[in-house]
Amino acid sequence: MQSPPSPQASLLRYALWVVAAAIAWALIVSQVNAQAVSPAMGFDEARHLLGRTSFAAQPSEIADFAKLTRAQAVDRLLAETRRTVAYPAPLWATSYERIYRPEMSQEERQKAQRREQVERALELRAWWTAEMLSTPSPLTEKMTLFWHNHFATSQVKVRVAQLMYRQNVLLRQYALGNFGALLREISKDPAMLIYLDGAQNRKGMPNENFAREVMELFTLGEGNYGEQDIKEVARAFSGWSIDLDVGEFRFRRPQHDDGEKTIFGQRGRFNGDDVVTLLLKHEKTAEFIVGKLWLEFVSPQPNSAETRRLAKVFREGGYEIKPLLRAMLLSDEFWMPTHRAVLVKSPVELVIGSLRQFRFEVEDPAPFSVVMRQLGQDLFGPPNVKGWPGGETWLNTSTLLARKSFLNRLFRVDEMGSPELAGTTTALIDRDLMGERRQRAQTRLALNGGGSMAGESMMAAGANATPFGVNNQMKGQYHFDANKWFAQYPNESDSSLLWKTLLAGPPVQATELKYDLAGVRAIALDPMYQLK
Repeated sequence: MQSPPSPQASLLRYALWVVAAAIAWALIVSQVNAQAVSPAMGFDEARHLLGRTSFAAQPSEIADFAKLTRAQAVDRLLAETRRTVAYPAPLWATSYERIYRPEMSQEERQKAQRREQVERALELRAWWTAEMLSTPSPLTEKMTLFWHNHFATSQVKVRVAQLMYRQNVLLRQYALGNFGALLREISKDPAMLIYLDGAQNRKGMPNENFAREVMELFTLGEGNYGEQDIKEVARAFSGWSIDLDVGEFRFRRPQHDDGEKTIFGQRGRFNGDDVVTLLLKHEKTAEFIVGKLWLEFVSPQPNSAETRRLAKVFREGGYEIKPLLRAMLLSDEFWMPTHRAVLVKSPVELVIGSLRQFRFEVEDPAPFSVVMRQLGQDLFGPPNVKGWPGGETWLNTSTLLARKSFLNRLFRVDEMGSPELAGTTTALIDRDLMGERRQRAQTRLALNGGGSMAGESMMAAGANATPFGVNNQMKGQYHFDANKWFAQYPNESDSSLLWKTLLAGPPVQATELKYDLAGVRAIALDPMYQLK
């Protein structure tokens, strides 16, 4: 028979039980306290969060998020992000082919290539516009746009629309993934290799363009490297090229300089992958990326102490973007009242946000991609390698007038009365895309379920044409169901709900707000509507 436990053993078991019970009770109390100190956000905070992380905050979404704590809301947003598109791409985008037509003369073949490149470039803009309008995860598209501006690459120089499409897919895949993996992939991206002349970088004839920009604009920031580092990094990336027949990355070993190099004070036979590793180990990389994300989501002036704290989170987290964004969106700085309505909406945010906010049914997104270009943000065509400067530079005498013209046209009462709402715009192609003479042209493209868009011939517009001229109307481009939209606001006696939903702060122009199209237009034309 087994002897009964000794009094000492029984006492020990009892003590362990008491400790376990105390720990369990402490956990319960801590959870209760956590809930007590983390109340639901409420309407204003929910609107602020959605206004910064999406293109538009719908009343139902705000009400839904208002019930959550800050942490719950941020986690929900991050959990709903995507890595792929929701809208079908044009059929040609997923293939790669070069025009070989032996029956054509060289001049005819070059002309056909230019025409195809221009049409596909316009089609590509329309496709991304459609994706932003239809995506179930606006944060994904906002981050894709952020990285498109960070790793700025332009169709104007790359010329091959398929390569620009592939880069866009790449940016979306890693938009909220791992920055280190994105940096490695973008350094081998064919569009980037063309844009920054990486394909021309070879042993004995180093091209320093990518070497300079990968440090100044992509990772470290200006002043955190030397001229000798540029030269050595260029040597390390030599031999990184593309196969034009298939449009893919190729490492050409005979063109690679495998000699010893000194980069950031370290010596070795470094190649391009080694350089990426060195850049990710450099403490300034995390700070630089955090600083740019701060300008995108928090305020125009980064807080240096918070930037360093978040950079540590980013670096120690292996450069995972989601944990960084979570920490940033849950920081006290993000929620400060003084940091609300201080960021200027980009043209994309203004146009896409307006169409999503008012639930426009858009038949043809192409004109709206042109509108965004008119307002200063040409998708797949940033002005230079530095991208769009953003911030207050979005607003000047010309663009502010164009913004108001767009919004005024969007909410014209006389055009809202019929289902056949007339959306008027002149699709101006202001810049020479393929080396042809500078011109202004009009184009209209129709989306057919992701199939190829049939582009109308480009017709020269008058030199004095305006973004919303009345001479070139395109009927039925979009439709606004006023009755359905106003049904979201059943209490017409409380106009504050209307402007609290649509504006990041109290309206600047103190007017009597009404629940009709004129009232909506008045809110949209309020200066506060330009901010987020």
